[in-house]
Amino acid sequence: MNSFVKTVITGAISGFLGAYIFHWSGIAKQPSEMGTGDTTEAVRFTEYKPNFQEQPIPLEQRRFNDIPAFNEAAKASANSVVYIKTTTLNQRTYTFFDWFFDAQPRYDRVVGSGSGVIFSKDGYIITNNHVIARATEIDVVYNKRTYKAKVIGTDPSTDLALLKIEAQNLPAIRIASSETVQVGDWVLAVGNPFNLTSTVTAGIVSAKGRNINILENTPFAIESFIQTDAAINPGNSGGALVNVRGELVGINTAILSRTGSYAGYGFAIPSDIVVKVVADLKNYGQVQRAFMGVDVIEVNEEIYKELNLDDISGVVVTYIEPKGAAEKAGLKRGDVIVSINGKPVDSKVSFDEQLSYYRPGDKVTVRFKREGKTIERQVELTNIEGTTSIFKREIYRAERIGAELEAVPKAEKNRLGIESGVRITKITGGLMQQMGIEEGFIITSINERPIDSPEELAEILERIRGRVIIKGITKNGAKGYYSYIF
Repeated sequence: MNSFVKTVITGAISGFLGAYIFHWSGIAKQPSEMGTGDTTEAVRFTEYKPNFQEQPIPLEQRRFNDIPAFNEAAKASANSVVYIKTTTLNQRTYTFFDWFFDAQPRYDRVVGSGSGVIFSKDGYIITNNHVIARATEIDVVYNKRTYKAKVIGTDPSTDLALLKIEAQNLPAIRIASSETVQVGDWVLAVGNPFNLTSTVTAGIVSAKGRNINILENTPFAIESFIQTDAAINPGNSGGALVNVRGELVGINTAILSRTGSYAGYGFAIPSDIVVKVVADLKNYGQVQRAFMGVDVIEVNEEIYKELNLDDISGVVVTYIEPKGAAEKAGLKRGDVIVSINGKPVDSKVSFDEQLSYYRPGDKVTVRFKREGKTIERQVELTNIEGTTSIFKREIYRAERIGAELEAVPKAEKNRLGIESGVRITKITGGLMQQMGIEEGFIITSINERPIDSPEELAEILERIRGRVIIKGITKNGAKGYYSYIF
């Protein structure tokens, strides 16, 4: 083949390939100008090409608009959250030389902090009990001003405390019923840690009715927490958990973490419990707990089969207090309680929570199952002493032995299986500190003599001599004793 022919053939092939490439590159670059031919590939190529000439789609019209704008909720709630600063005086260890030279007690000054929520415009503030426990001074910082706070009351069983500052026209937070909160709802955790004005984090409600046993050493503790993955960090305790409208649905109280830092599990006290506790603390100075006079456990698979139940819901009565409210209403051991005043009871947590909304003397309708039958009875609830009147806690200050004391209520003695007892609520120094007795210890006897009242305990310790054996119950419910020689 001569060179001329080769040149012609090569040129033809090059022209054909050039035209082909130009044709398809034109489709890719200018698909809107194509009038004929197969445009399948062109459409496939340009299907996801963004058109920057279009106006952005409004947020509320997008497919992912299930995620709300949180700014309105933050505006509605952030101004209602305050910074709380506490000062605690911890007495140093009392040594032999201090005792020998009759030295004055020495104290270390410890500063702590947390958050609080403005409950009413006239200066009532909600926070956690553990934020202000043992504090000798409490300051509330709001809007760059510092107020001295007075403790109106505390409730260790729910880890809540109510403070009062002298101020008016404060931005009280709006409150919603925690019963309306559902798993999966968006919530905001609003705190004021370390006086950083306000800090807002967002997440969802992960679960309800959580019991994490952080109050296990507290008598008759109520743990029915709202669990959230909104970040709750140290310093946020006592802050607000709010819904997307900025309404309070819980008081942030705890995190579950192996490191001490937030790890995805935060817990808040439901607002319905908060409202009841605050009302009691304002009106009576202490929470009025209602008791049915029973112990219960959750129905499990074994109980379900043993009792031949038709479903696995409810709680089983394992103990009936003699002459208590439940016994008077006709309940028996082995009954399965399924509702209280129409509210389902499917766990011990929900049983305790439902009772927490009532006061001594209230009457509730209890539905329970017995031997295949469903029965309803009306139960008149009692206080911790077994009566239907308002209960008043009495603290006896025994200054000569360095302690504050209280008689153990009837319901607690029944639960612990003791017939007498006096609790050490606070150690203020002196003899009690020398003996090494811990706060919360219940003294049931001294040298085998039962102790029935705080006055009796103080009198015996003031005059006794020689070896003393003190027996009782530790704050975690175990038996314990102290030995001392006067």
